[in-house]
Amino acid sequence: MVEALAAADGLPGDDRRDAIAAVVAAHPRSLAAWRALGDAGRDTMDRYAAYRVGYHRGLDALRANGWRGSGYVRWADPTNRGFLGCLRGLGEMAATIGETDEAERIALFLAQLDPSGGAA
Repeated sequence: MVEALAAADGLPGDDRRDAIAAVVAAHPRSLAAWRALGDAGRDTMDRYAAYRVGYHRGLDALRANGWRGSGYVRWADPTNRGFLGCLRGLGEMAATIGETDEAERIALFLAQLDPSGGAA
């Protein structure tokens, strides 16, 4: 999956987005793939939707691994980067569409998850 995502991410324009979407379809639990799909989105809402799905799938994965809604989820751990990247992207897109309260909640959540600022 990592190789397929890297290859897809190296393509130009819409080919890139479409190839990343194919990786997501083949590996829907990959938070790195959802993050890449958000990064490659065609427009703000496409990006917002991909980041939101990745964020929710990430919460599910964290909970399945024992996280109970509080505690650190640090950027320094590479396994957290897909989730944190989706959360950061979701906050950016929320701000872009004028969802200021959501963007502020996400910024606070990121700071609580990783006070070192690695995810910001």
